Amino acid sequence: MVDKELLSRKLSRLRSYISELLRAEDITWAKYESDLRTKAFVERYLHLAIEEVLDIANHLISFQRWREPTGYRDLFTVLGENGVIPEEHLPIFQEMASFRNLLVHRYESMDDELVFGIFRKRLKDFDLFIGLVTEWVRKQESI
Repeated sequence: MVDKELLSRKLSRLRSYISELLRAEDITWAKYESDLRTKAFVERYLHLAIEEVLDIANHLISFQRWREPTGYRDLFTVLGENGVIPEEHLPIFQEMASFRNLLVHRYESMDDELVFGIFRKRLKDFDLFIGLVTEWVRKQESI
């Protein structure tokens, strides 16, 4: 079984990152595009949130002793193979892993419209992940 206390801390941190992004209602496209601090805030909090998702996925895989993933995208395939993430949701999280790589490795050529679009339209993906993980843990407890 997973370390529920550790998982709870990770989920709480993830929720706090998403909450900060949601509270940033004052960030418009014009502000994002013209203000370096605003851009850095959005990119950094998205990065932190994605890293937390990856940490949670790694935690589940490690504690359950599932197969070793071949990369970040494969983390979610492993979760799918073991009933944590339904197959229809896998692309959402695999794209999240790819976006993380863009944030980390291609910062000099970041697509501002892509980042802003994720900031404004894809934060619910994190809530979906939290819900799926929480539901899977509940099911494991009842077995």
